[in-house]
Amino acid sequence: MHHHHHGQTDPQAASSPRIRVARCRCDVITSNNRPCLLRAPSPRVLQLAHSRLRARSGSFTTAASPDRLTDATASDSTLCTPARPTAQHHNVFTPQVLSWEEVEIGEPNEGEIRIKNKAIGVNYVDIYYRTGLHRAPLPFIPGKEAVGVVSAVGPGVTSFKVGDVVGYADNPMGSYAEEQIIPASVAIPIPPAIDYKTAASVLLKGMTAYVLVRQAFKVQRGHTVLVHAAAGGVGSLLCQWANALGATVIGTVSTEEKAAQATQDGCQHVIVYTKEDFVTRVAEITSGEGVHVVYDAVGKDTFQGSLACLMPRGCMISYGQSSGSRPDPVRLSDLAPKSLILGRPGLMHYTTNRDELLQAASEVFDGITAGVLQVHANHVYLLSEAARAHKDLEARRTSGSIVLVPDSQSL
Repeated sequence: MHHHHHGQTDPQAASSPRIRVARCRCDVITSNNRPCLLRAPSPRVLQLAHSRLRARSGSFTTAASPDRLTDATASDSTLCTPARPTAQHHNVFTPQVLSWEEVEIGEPNEGEIRIKNKAIGVNYVDIYYRTGLHRAPLPFIPGKEAVGVVSAVGPGVTSFKVGDVVGYADNPMGSYAEEQIIPASVAIPIPPAIDYKTAASVLLKGMTAYVLVRQAFKVQRGHTVLVHAAAGGVGSLLCQWANALGATVIGTVSTEEKAAQATQDGCQHVIVYTKEDFVTRVAEITSGEGVHVVYDAVGKDTFQGSLACLMPRGCMISYGQSSGSRPDPVRLSDLAPKSLILGRPGLMHYTTNRDELLQAASEVFDGITAGVLQVHANHVYLLSEAARAHKDLEARRTSGSIVLVPDSQSL
């Protein structure tokens, strides 16, 4: 095992395990089908296996003509840094670009572990990467969270052993895979009381909710809180958490069915914003006072309305933009009339070291074991059906969390 950990494994080596992944190809594929090696967190995480690209045949049209593509080279940037748009990025980003393929997985290097994934969390951020709102070098494997069993540990790793149940959230990207290699430093031990699907439903979303209600803005008893997309994966947890902290929670949803879910999650007031104007309703509910904080992951469709709902010195927390971000709606002058505060927190800046990471995770696990947080793992798909999961999430057909399960396991 050990002789691999210095360089890359020889693709021809019989000993190299092969795994299946859902990979974003967009409308170009590598011209020779040698799979690329899955490594993390080296900077060439998912570079193109070969620099010469050709347009994919079939239903996709390329934005650049095929001859423009021949000399496009793989971007060397890491997953965290957005790649500069190049000829590799096209304007066709339907869920069908997720192709199901076999790749090689090597051995974990120094400080790394390999995980056999049991449940993989789907997050709206995966769609941002697939559509190019967030840039990643093509082709890449999406996915920002998974839970599984350690199948190999690299040299120098003492905190984990083969067989341990661990999860991770946020970085490195690449969880839409049967197995993956991650730095041991980002792995979170999963308590035995919490099953794979629950853990994969709640790690990224739950830690995000923790940051939003306990860190970026500290929700307290007596606060009035407005949560958009209250039945979504993060929204559902935000409502439950804010309610447990003693706040009055107002949630907005798009359907009556989701309204029932939001009520169950602790919203004292639910607004079906497709039927009524949420700004008017919030004013009525709060007798014109407004709310202390708005949690908004919808973006431009709700932005101005969210500001209108805030009381003076209120705080607008933006944590996503499912309705789009172009044009970016922020004008500083919009904040002045009520001395508003605007924040755009991201989980990674609140989990900058292992202590912060484990603290955030334990708050989430404690909430689940105490019964304060109910996890709605409402939608389970096979990993090979990742494209269908994306389609349903974008079409607003889902509520709560979405989990992918590798095809080698039973649902």
